[in-house]
Amino acid sequence: MAYQVGDALLIVDMQRDFCEGGTLPVHGGAALVAGINAEANDAQAAGALIIATRDWHPVGHCSFSSQGGPWPEHCIQDTPGAAFHPRLQLPEGTIIVSKGGAFDRDAYSAFEGTGLAMYLRKHGIVRVIVCGLALDVCVRATVLDSLKAGFQTRLLSRLTAPVTPSKREACEQELHRTGCEIAA
Repeated sequence: MAYQVGDALLIVDMQRDFCEGGTLPVHGGAALVAGINAEANDAQAAGALIIATRDWHPVGHCSFSSQGGPWPEHCIQDTPGAAFHPRLQLPEGTIIVSKGGAFDRDAYSAFEGTGLAMYLRKHGIVRVIVCGLALDVCVRATVLDSLKAGFQTRLLSRLTAPVTPSKREACEQELHRTGCEIAA
């Protein structure tokens, strides 16, 4: 991928709990790390902005099945499961965006309640390149909100994986129909 000034590489939720061995693992999640590291290095060399999001849930978060939500407990603030994957090499200067920190509501998108769109505009970002986990949940929501915010948006398909593998094609088709460029 050829990066340039005005681009932002947005790495979504590459956390231990979403990779193999975590409490909400996405099959193939850990295998994405090497490719994401290479993209981050390329982006940094070109002067692009790099952003990494993380689920950052409080204990007893409303999305947890113990609270009536759809998910097992995951990415609880300041726990090993909430940490980025140990092999993920985020370049110096990477912006960290935490989401899902309220007790009473979830946030799948990197743009939801974070002020990210304003931050990107302030820094002259025109194009957002998205990768990470999980394609059919947080990556999908992030791509849709990036498009709604008016950014050119590209999904690095090879550097994302869905929670439900059978949903990959339909999810990518939906994102393409809404204006996202899908890069293999």
